[in-house]
Amino acid sequence: MTFEAHPLTKDRWGDLVELFDRPIVRTCFCMFYRKSGDTGSGARNRKAMKALVDGGVVPGIVGYEDGVPVAWVSLGPREDYARLQRSPIMKPVDERPVWSIVCFFVDSGARGRGLSERMLRAAVDYARSRGARLVEAYPVDKATRSHPDDMFFGAKSLYDRAGFREVARRKPTRPVVRKALRPKRSASGS
Repeated sequence: MTFEAHPLTKDRWGDLVELFDRPIVRTCFCMFYRKSGDTGSGARNRKAMKALVDGGVVPGIVGYEDGVPVAWVSLGPREDYARLQRSPIMKPVDERPVWSIVCFFVDSGARGRGLSERMLRAAVDYARSRGARLVEAYPVDKATRSHPDDMFFGAKSLYDRAGFREVARRKPTRPVVRKALRPKRSASGS
């Protein structure tokens, strides 16, 4: 199967809707951490996400196998996620500007094929292309296996393999991890 990952833009909106309309219920429509207070209904969250995309915000990356949307990762500058500021687990580690990864989703029929790793690489590459120098995430670190639907932050081992380093741990099973990014070199090597 061929794999591609693309930023969620207006022309790819229908792909995210198709992915989220599959059997798993995504009533938050990846708006939970972008809001403060009431999380809202699925319809309101979908409308809020669409407004972001229509306004030119890229709230994440859609992954495709053979042209079919099968995966999602939500990321953006930390300041885009209001709820992170108040979180006792995910509150800022320091004042450095970071991009945050707050959600992974892989369609149940596409799991077990390394899509989370591919999506994480795509997310890091996208953040780098937008000028990010640090990417931060809030994975789950448990000795026992969790249900895939409870792993929307991703497993710590996923981030370990990708070169992220733990920078804080405010709860035994929830580290904060970061990866420093170097600017992408231009084609001329400068």
